[in-house]
This record gives sequence, structure tokens and C-alpha cells, in this order.
Amino acid sequence: MADKRKVPELLAPAGDWERLRMAVLYGADAVYLAGTAFGMRAFAGNFSPEELPKAVTFAHEHGVKVHCTVNTMPRNNEVVSLPAHLELLQDAGVDALILADLGVFTLAGKYAPRCERHVSTQQSIANYECARAWHDLGASRVVLARELSLTEIAEIRARTPKELEIETFCHGAMCVSYSGRCLLSNYMTGRDSNRGECAQPCRYQYALMEEKRPGEYFPVFEDEKGSYIMNSRDMCTIDHLPELRDAGVDCLKIEGRAKSAYYAAIVTGAYRHGLDAAAEGREMDPVWRDEVEHVSHRPYSTGFLFGPPGQYYATSRYLREWQVVALVTDCDEAGNATLSLRNKFRTGEELEAVGPDTRPFAFTAPEIFLEDGTPVEEPKTPQTILKMKLPQAVPAWSLLRRRVELSAK
Repeated sequence: MADKRKVPELLAPAGDWERLRMAVLYGADAVYLAGTAFGMRAFAGNFSPEELPKAVTFAHEHGVKVHCTVNTMPRNNEVVSLPAHLELLQDAGVDALILADLGVFTLAGKYAPRCERHVSTQQSIANYECARAWHDLGASRVVLARELSLTEIAEIRARTPKELEIETFCHGAMCVSYSGRCLLSNYMTGRDSNRGECAQPCRYQYALMEEKRPGEYFPVFEDEKGSYIMNSRDMCTIDHLPELRDAGVDCLKIEGRAKSAYYAAIVTGAYRHGLDAAAEGREMDPVWRDEVEHVSHRPYSTGFLFGPPGQYYATSRYLREWQVVALVTDCDEAGNATLSLRNKFRTGEELEAVGPDTRPFAFTAPEIFLEDGTPVEEPKTPQTILKMKLPQAVPAWSLLRRRVELSAK
């Protein structure tokens, strides 16, 4: 029986065109992206002034909203260019702006009045009075600090105006610093995390011992490369979607604009199916829980929802056990597929296929052919167009992958 309580919006990352397409096709209700300035992921790819309207049109044609990040902390010499940038975003049709700086927030109300104003997690909103204050200033949504428990989130929801939407992160990388407001990268490398250029020094390999505090040592060598004393676990809440909805959350946000298109597709698809199951009052198919293990990630935790997650001291390496080998560009009802090669694979190899609204399935790779019909046992050149018969039809933009240990040594 369907549960009539509100299902949170699923907000997925879109760092560039390919990631945008994957997020949209794999089930996002909304995507967040950035122009080429004032976004907190300077190296994500992002969208030029010419690309942005096309990106918004593509999303809107699929019923998906577009949120644009303008969440850096601008300096004096940058402020002068903000009005034109904000007008450009509004003219492109962006639905909402994600803002961190109070001055930028105020300028957005003047120069992009048709865009909703969402307050970024960079503002560290951790109590209901702060959320109310931003609502009084004109915010339609607040993205809560990542350090809150589920109980605290529910109390903020209960004590704020119903018109104010509550957004919280549900999946992705966590930051060792409070709500991502870190000076370590700037100090050590000259790359300012508050201007979208974080070098992630918290993931570096450190060795530390404080001799004058007995009983409070960090081991100097966790392994042959040192200690990872600031390394955060990744967040994964796919097992707790009903609780998040019960807390009154309006939007669940997947971190990862700088991550791969494969990540955008798989994580978005998994959470889409999880939210749909919660809406229908049924248990989620375990295959979707397993999907979040198929992407590159650090050891998971539930963030701060149920208490401090703890750091992961053993290593800063990602767990990577799957590799995309091909993208399906076309497939008929009989399973005759056209593929674009991403990584080499060979006839007889065990593969998996997963696609938009398509449950993953395993199969053995049959004969592979080049576009002109020439058989090829092991294609190796990326972007090569191939032909292959799949066990069943799949939608375009489905992915073929193989299990392979790619975790850094």
C-alpha cells in the first residue's frame, strides 16, 4: 500500500554534461551544477555560459529541476562580477541558487529574483533559530550542517515554518572540518577550499606522536605509508530513507560533483529505487543496497545521524572493485546493442549490465564485433564503437561493467 507521506526530492550531482545526463536518466528529481565561477568544485568540469541554458533545457525536458551553486566566499575584487553572473543564471532558467555568503544571498535577491534561494551547508545551519533567520531573509530552503543527528534534524523541521524546505546530505564524501569550512588546504598548498580548490590534505599520509600526553598516542605507522589521522569515512544512508522522511526532510542530496558519471548514475539509481520503495511502503530490493558498493568509495558510515561516525585511520584509499567497460548507446528489443568502449574487456568475460530503471544482471560476454561487422576478441581503444548481443534489451545509457580490483595499493 502506498505511503502518502511526502517523498523527499532526490538531488544528484552534475559536474559536466555526461554526469548531468546520467543523474537525470537514472532518476534524479533535481540536479545541482555550477557555472564557471563562484562554485565550490572548481575542478568538476562545470558549464560555460553557452552550455548552461542547454543543460537547463535538457533537465527541464525530463521534468528535473536545476540548482546552481554560487557558494564560494568571494573577495572584494570578485564581487563586481556577481550581478552579471547572477543574471546569467536566471536567464538560463536555473530554478534555484545555492548560496553561502550573505552578500551574495542579498545580491541574488536583487539580480536573480526568479530563482529560489537555498542556503548552502557552508553556512553550518545547526539550529532552528538560524534556519528561521535565513527564512526571514528570504531563503526558501536551507541545507543543514552535516554534523547534525536525525533527532536534531527532526527538531529543526518541527520548529521552523512549513514553507521553509529542509535539505540534508544522504550520501558521499565527508569533510574532517566543520561543514567543510577548512583552511588546511589553503595553508599547506595555497589552494583555498572555500574558493572551490580543496587539495584534500586531510587525506594525506601523516605520522604523529605526542610524547607528553600518555595514553593518547596515534600510532606512527598504521601501515608502511603512515597514519591517516584525519581521514573521514564516506556517508551512506540508503538503509535509513524511511527515517529521514519521517524526520520531515524535504530533499536528500548526494555529494559528488567532482566524481565520475558512473558514480552519478549508480548512486542516483540506487537511492531512486530506495525512495520509491519507501513511498510504496515496501522493503527495498537488496540489489539496490548492493549497488552503492559498486562505486569507488571509502568505508561507509551513516554520518552523524546516529552519533559521531569516527575517523578511518587505516588508509585513505578508495575501495574500487568494479570498472565500466562500455556504454550502451542503442539497443533493440532483441538485445542487439551498440556500445562505446570505455575500458578493455574480452569475449567470455563475466560482465554485469545496469541501466536507467533497469535491475542489474550478470552475463558472459558473447562475440564482439566492430562497427563494420569484423569480429574482435578484446577491443582496447576507448570510444571504439562495438556491436554485441545482450541477454535482454536495455535502455540507451546503460552501463556494462566487470569486477576487477582497482583499489590503490
